[in-house]
Amino acid sequence: MPTLVLLRHGRSTANTAGVLAGRSDGVSLDDHGTTQADGVPGRLATVTFDRLISSPLLRCWQTLAPLAAATGVPVEIDDRFAEVDYGDWTGRKLSELAKEPLWRTVQAQPSLAVFPGGEGLATVGTRAATAVRDVVRAAGEHDVLLVCSHGDVIKAILADALGLHLDGFQRIVVAPASISVIRYTPGRTFVERINDAGELGTLRPPPAAEKDPAAATTEAVANGNAPAPDGDAADRSSDAVVGGPAS
Repeated sequence: MPTLVLLRHGRSTANTAGVLAGRSDGVSLDDHGTTQADGVPGRLATVTFDRLISSPLLRCWQTLAPLAAATGVPVEIDDRFAEVDYGDWTGRKLSELAKEPLWRTVQAQPSLAVFPGGEGLATVGTRAATAVRDVVRAAGEHDVLLVCSHGDVIKAILADALGLHLDGFQRIVVAPASISVIRYTPGRTFVERINDAGELGTLRPPPAAEKDPAAATTEAVANGNAPAPDGDAADRSSDAVVGGPAS
């Protein structure tokens, strides 16, 4: 019964800027994201990991580095856990993207969303689920594996484990540096944790003045934007961000 821990990268400079980072590899963790990454080994101190696997993008490398140093387990790169290829949307402001006609499809029927010059969310779901199945199939019965990836990729993996259609994945929140856990058995998967940040401060709604008017809806943020523990307005949107708080 291998166990998979899904770790989203810490808050990035794109998250705080409200920009859809996508596969821009120059995007790094901001100061708060670095603090989040430094706290990961302590949060997982009681866990013995057999493998650490990362998206190839810098912000995931930076998030996983402290845990790799603390455990001595080498980081493996798997391109299948890379961020969504948002194509022409990459590098644009989320507030601008929310006005695009495709945004409605991303919110209501993400399985039909294909980003101009990029890939479709259905393709992302398939590659992520296939990668997880391959990793789990190769694992020992009691292995504990960790994958560090991105908001929409992790949401797709969780939707698959929960038996949800991809069109329901915008109901899942995966905040920066959050941890989700799936246990695999011969009969079924058990989703044991989702979006665990180790604190409950994000449950408090932000003051109205902090909300981005473009995000003050019930939509999901592209790239998995989600509330940040420190109350930063850029991460406290109620929209589902493509890629989750600005990927």
